[in-house]
Amino acid sequence: MRLISAVVIVGIVLLYFVDSAFKFNTFEPEMLIHSGLRFFIGFLILGVGVFYAHKIKLRYALALVFILALADDIWDYTRDVNSFSFEFALHGLYMLSWGALTGYVLMRQRLDRRRPE
Repeated sequence: MRLISAVVIVGIVLLYFVDSAFKFNTFEPEMLIHSGLRFFIGFLILGVGVFYAHKIKLRYALALVFILALADDIWDYTRDVNSFSFEFALHGLYMLSWGALTGYVLMRQRLDRRRPE
């Protein structure tokens, strides 16, 4: 559990610096939705499905991640929320990778705990 705690704490600290550098307000409802959606997409699809369980091929997972992120951006466009910028794309990429790393480490810790020694 120490490793997963370290991944989450380091991720939160890095998120603070990324948001400060791009001047994003993390606690706005729009940013919470975007960040949470991208984090959990990375967590479930990439971290658990691809890297840990190997149930989804990387090509299909990346296509699914792209489709879900594009659907979120189209939904924002229909609501007149302007989120198309390079900084926002980097923030989304960070959230996806942090979610994938967290999902992989959490599942790996669960597996190691279940194995009898």
